[in-house]
Amino acid sequence: MAVVVFDIAAFRERYPEFDSVSDSLLNAYFVEATVYLNNTDCSPVKDAEVRAVYLNMLVAHLSALHSGVGGERPSGLVGRVASASEGSVSVSLGDVPGSSASWWYLQTPYGAAYWQATAPYRQAMYVPGGSPSMYPYHYNRRGYWRR
Repeated sequence: MAVVVFDIAAFRERYPEFDSVSDSLLNAYFVEATVYLNNTDCSPVKDAEVRAVYLNMLVAHLSALHSGVGGERPSGLVGRVASASEGSVSVSLGDVPGSSASWWYLQTPYGAAYWQATAPYRQAMYVPGGSPSMYPYHYNRRGYWRR
């Protein structure tokens, strides 16, 4: 298996709205993205090309949160805009939909895309095998029902 190396040119081609963000800051966001998605051979995402797409989504999400989109500063708002008005500028925010685990990702379209794309990796995995319990007369001990 392979570890994904951040390709800034490919990232900028896919997400041109982050052209104003410096290369060093994008590299820092990539390192931060690997905190959220394991970029080693132990990653749940085994295909390195797919993992690169997911990591780029996370870099875009982090860039939008911390550096802004299209050269504009980040808003600093958390939540979806429920209503807005122009005269004397009023903005009302509603709850971010989703679970307590998803709210951070759903703040940007990039994070929402990542959250949706990685749904199969958040399901429980069944690992067959016996119970590790070795207490006397426990259910996995042979002869328990034979007295």
